[in-house]
Amino acid sequence: MKQLSVLRIASICALFLAGACVAAPPADLDRYAQRTLQTFNVPGMTVAIVEQGRPSEIRSYGVRKLGEPAKVDEHTLFAIGSTTKAFTTALLAMLVDEGKLTWDTKVADVLPGFKMYDPYVSSEMTVRDIVTHRSGLGPGAGDLLFFPPTSFTRAEIIHKLRFIKPVTSFRSAFAYDNLLYIVAGEVIATVEKVWADSIANSKTLKEYATSRGAQFAPIAGAEAQRAVMPAVQANAWMQFDGGKAKVSPDTVGIARPQ
Repeated sequence: MKQLSVLRIASICALFLAGACVAAPPADLDRYAQRTLQTFNVPGMTVAIVEQGRPSEIRSYGVRKLGEPAKVDEHTLFAIGSTTKAFTTALLAMLVDEGKLTWDTKVADVLPGFKMYDPYVSSEMTVRDIVTHRSGLGPGAGDLLFFPPTSFTRAEIIHKLRFIKPVTSFRSAFAYDNLLYIVAGEVIATVEKVWADSIANSKTLKEYATSRGAQFAPIAGAEAQRAVMPAVQANAWMQFDGGKAKVSPDTVGIARPQ
């Protein structure tokens, strides 16, 4: 019994010491967060400090929407925008690992109707090219085809790529791109099924998120656009009303929030 008690005490001490190894949050964390909100004109944010694989500190600041009292907390959902490009690339990598394609697979071999403005680019564009922002298109070229939300389907947007003139030669320069990630989704072909089977219902991803203080509630497509639009509206009109944007958001289909 004494030996068992000693083991219990030792275990408790070990747990206590492990917990004690977690560092205290920076003393100026609150001040830094408030300064960040002001600098970037953000209504609210949540900060998580992760140590030893677990959140040791979670703090929330500001409100969910300008002009409304609801506070941001650890359960508030934030739009993650182009972070989803990493998901798309990861899905492509899974297909590469499975031997279903390679990074140098020609897009035209997977999508026979695929065409860019230049015939050579159309025939030589690879899976690697569509995710590395070196197609020759200008930064953000064609973004208005899908955002603010339009009625164009993925297939229609891909078809319209052939009408967008490049601004540099193929593979010669970096220019941030969104449309070719739509092509990447089409190359995956089963991306909707993969999302539903491997991401939205992934127990591993859910456990990873929740263990780090995040809420796991993935959505995609039109549903995601509807969910993020209020935040887009609020930010766009805040920038315009504050004199930091010269073009009124309603000229590109972003209505003023009611």
